[in-house]
Amino acid sequence: MSKEVRLSDPNSKHRACLYIVATPIGNLGDMVPRAVEILQTVDVIAAEDTRHSKRLMQHFDITTPMMAYHDHSKTDVTDALIARLEKGDSIALISDAGTPLISDPGYRIVDAALNANIQVVPVPGASAAIAALSAAGLPSDRFVFEGFLSAKQQARVKQLEALQGESRTMIFYEAPHRLLDCLQDLAAVFGVNRQVVLARELTKTYETIKRAEAGLLAEWVAADSQQQKGECVLLVRGADKDDVQKEDEGYRVFDVLASELPLKQAASLAAKITGVKKNALYQYGLDQRKQ
Repeated sequence: MSKEVRLSDPNSKHRACLYIVATPIGNLGDMVPRAVEILQTVDVIAAEDTRHSKRLMQHFDITTPMMAYHDHSKTDVTDALIARLEKGDSIALISDAGTPLISDPGYRIVDAALNANIQVVPVPGASAAIAALSAAGLPSDRFVFEGFLSAKQQARVKQLEALQGESRTMIFYEAPHRLLDCLQDLAAVFGVNRQVVLARELTKTYETIKRAEAGLLAEWVAADSQQQKGECVLLVRGADKDDVQKEDEGYRVFDVLASELPLKQAASLAAKITGVKKNALYQYGLDQRKQ
């Protein structure tokens, strides 16, 4: 019986390979053995921040050379990595924490590798979005990951308004200094009674998972500045069918009224008739005119 050949084996015919390696989001005990093996045996590690990843390498006795690769890397850096892969080198891509490409760098090099017919292999592990979803107590059979919302309130509110009818559980990442503002916008757009979960500092010493209605969660965070620190994941229960139907009816009524009345008046009347928020209907009208 022939000996099994691992992809990380330097004698493997598949040695030229781009590995997408997940790393811990906090607790180093979450590093999977396969990830350690891959990082120890590839020719180079492309890291989002080599200084940040140095601690991880030291902890697992990984001495593989590292080079920086991030969203701001120039095209020639990607080209140089692809050239190494084409010559037969193996490369592991890692981000600062979690799974690369999930709101982290990596899309460009994965796309380039596939276009060059280079094998791309995922090495699964930690992901803040999935970890948060697993413990949130919200429907998890269908969900949508929206990444980071806009840092500017007007744009952020517009993004949330576009998601008002979303029936799937929504997952967002948010910076700690914008957390309270974001929660207040969530409550304003989705309603103070919409169920929201804050998952903060997952797997770390001060891990917090708090589920509450949007209005109450915003008040809770406002009253405790400690909750406005660290990495944050926000999960929002999707709209129920009645809400979606009501919104659809609101837009239908608005369309009829807007054909005869100014937008503001049409939005005001449609809101009174259907219960859909006036501002959402007005914005809908503005968007329709731009098309």
